[in-house]
Amino acid sequence: MSTDHDPTKIVLQTNVRADRDPTRVRMSGTAIHGNTPFDVPFMSEIVPGLYQGGCQQGLILPHFIHHIVSLYPWERYKIEHNVDSELYVRMYDSEEQGFEQVEEIAKWAFKCWQDGNTLIHCQAGLNRSSLVAGRVLMLMGYTAKEAIEKLRKNRSPACLCNPSFEQYLLSL
Repeated sequence: MSTDHDPTKIVLQTNVRADRDPTRVRMSGTAIHGNTPFDVPFMSEIVPGLYQGGCQQGLILPHFIHHIVSLYPWERYKIEHNVDSELYVRMYDSEEQGFEQVEEIAKWAFKCWQDGNTLIHCQAGLNRSSLVAGRVLMLMGYTAKEAIEKLRKNRSPACLCNPSFEQYLLSL
């Protein structure tokens, strides 16, 4: 796979507003896995202090976010405040995506969440970020099934529509 773009990128429809606030700007589209439709804000709070979402160049990172875990380095938030940490990892929304790095990323994100408000994001905030956020929820004490339900309720029913990502969490 090429390293300069994401071959699993989906087409998003957005309503970017002048304030570029990802908690209010919405995106909609159809996920490549199961042709699942979605219409969500770029950023959603999953549990207190743990945020999940997507990214689009030019959106401004809210000042309340202290840590960023990006699984989509092709686009970045505009950061206008000091953040405590930033982690950028190239991950694809593919059924062939390996899971070797998930545990370490999730442990890092969990540690960040313990320190302050943490955003885990990918492109649309449905699969890659759900995979890691789901594992973080499991580190908090949720079962895999409870974590998946929480993501789908608080982010979108389209979360983890990539069946290999959902199966990975259920296998732990």
